[in-house]
Amino acid sequence: MKITLIMTSIVANPIVDRFQEGGPIIMSLILICLLLSIFLLITGFLNLKKNNSKTKKMIELVVDTSLLGLVIGFFGSILGVISAFDSVEAMGEADPAVFSSGLKVSLLTATFGLFTFVIARAGILLLRWIQND
Repeated sequence: MKITLIMTSIVANPIVDRFQEGGPIIMSLILICLLLSIFLLITGFLNLKKNNSKTKKMIELVVDTSLLGLVIGFFGSILGVISAFDSVEAMGEADPAVFSSGLKVSLLTATFGLFTFVIARAGILLLRWIQND
C-alpha cells in the first residue's frame, strides 16, 4: 500500500510532468548539463585552497556546461515551435490546443536551459568571489 502511495506521488509531481511535457530527450540533456555544472562547482569549491589552477579549470568547465545547457534549451525551443507549425500545417487550420502544446514545449525547454545557466553562473560568481579573497 505504501509503495502505491509513493509511486502515485512521484507520478503526480508537477515537476516531473513539466519535464515530460518538455520532451524527455532535450530535457534530459539539459538536466545532465545542470548536474555536471553542479558537480564541477563542488569540485572547484573543494579544491579552492588546495589547487588554484584546478579551481580555474573547474570554472572554465562550468562556463562551458552552463552555456551548453542554455543552447540545448533554445534548440529545444526552436524544435517546439517547428513542431507547433508542423501540426498546424498538417491539420490545415490552427487549432489553439495543438498550437499551444508546441509553444509550451518551446517555453519549457528554454526555461529549463535558462535555469541551468543561472544556477551555474551564480555558482561561478560565488566561486570567483571566494577565490579572489
